[in-house]
Amino acid sequence: MLSSRFLRPAAARANAARFMSSHTFDLSGCFETHNFDSAPAESVEATKEELVDMFETMYTMRRMEITCDNEYKARAIRGFCHLYDGQEAVATGINNALTVEDSWITSYRCHCVALIRGGSVASVIGELFGNIDGYSKAKGGSMHMYNKEHNFYGGAGIVGAQVPVGAGLAFANKYNQKPGEPMNVAIACYGDGAANQGQIWEAANMSNLWNLPMIFCIENNHYGMGTSIERHSSINDYYMMGNAIPGLRIDGMNVLAVREGMRFAKEYCGAGNGPMYIEMMTYRYHGHSMSDPGTTYRNREEIDFTRSTRDPLEFVKRCLMDAEFMTKEELTATEKRIRKEVQQEVLKAKSSSTPGLEELTKHIYAADLTPGNQTHPDFVRMPDFANSKSFNN
Repeated sequence: MLSSRFLRPAAARANAARFMSSHTFDLSGCFETHNFDSAPAESVEATKEELVDMFETMYTMRRMEITCDNEYKARAIRGFCHLYDGQEAVATGINNALTVEDSWITSYRCHCVALIRGGSVASVIGELFGNIDGYSKAKGGSMHMYNKEHNFYGGAGIVGAQVPVGAGLAFANKYNQKPGEPMNVAIACYGDGAANQGQIWEAANMSNLWNLPMIFCIENNHYGMGTSIERHSSINDYYMMGNAIPGLRIDGMNVLAVREGMRFAKEYCGAGNGPMYIEMMTYRYHGHSMSDPGTTYRNREEIDFTRSTRDPLEFVKRCLMDAEFMTKEELTATEKRIRKEVQQEVLKAKSSSTPGLEELTKHIYAADLTPGNQTHPDFVRMPDFANSKSFNN
């Protein structure tokens, strides 16, 4: 199954890595710190299994998002749609550093996080198609995917609104800490365009006062919608925005740097030292959303230059070849296989159906405090009264 490799706990990946040959990679220049006496190591070991897993995960993300682009243009997907291609190293590196017990909430650019937190290509794209087998049973769409079993608390449709919720998740993790064990952390990812939201400052203040295991993760793709960071923020060093809260800037196009930086953050926050600011220096290839061509406020030369010099997938491919873990021909064969797998998943998503009317009132009213025990009103009024639904008949 395509989704099975995304669900392996970080500890299991680490244990498997011990029995495989590894290669040392240089991370010089990948980190900048604020209010820290230490920093992540400037070199890291990675095994073939780890790198192959990262590459396959990131390439699946890339193909899934390209497929979403194509299906949107074919009008099989409607409404809002925010794509993640170019930023794959951020989600993949975070996922390799955290465990499924750590809480994760992100913005409306959430397809790829949903994929690695309990999803499959079929369930993610099925959600965008509005089908019953979608990730949120067709009730969330592109921006509202959710999986409590895997501690993924969604994409949030309101800019920055996920961050206070993330602070609440961090509070819960501190409250539920097991004696003698590190705390599970919470991470809230948001873009540079949301970084000056007042609710984020309030959440940061509370997190610092209460020493919450909270990671404020700014995915700095350099454009808040269509406005460059130089024009929309008086502070461009986002990892310093926490003031008294320590911060770390990471090369977000380097998945190994993201993994090591996030391991550093998890250890720091989980040990009871309080919150931390993370700034991921990354880049999105598509526009802000599918309604944005992405070339009115930047030119194609800038996009092409980033693709040719900093692409996160090409970085992993170079690592695999430099370490002699895979040949160019083997990488090409892997890409071909994943393209086929993604195509099969899309066909699976298309074979599903739209929800029946009986789904209309589910997941709204609770009969009691027992999870999953639902009820509904006797009558639901529709915009066209003639189509209203009575449950007494």
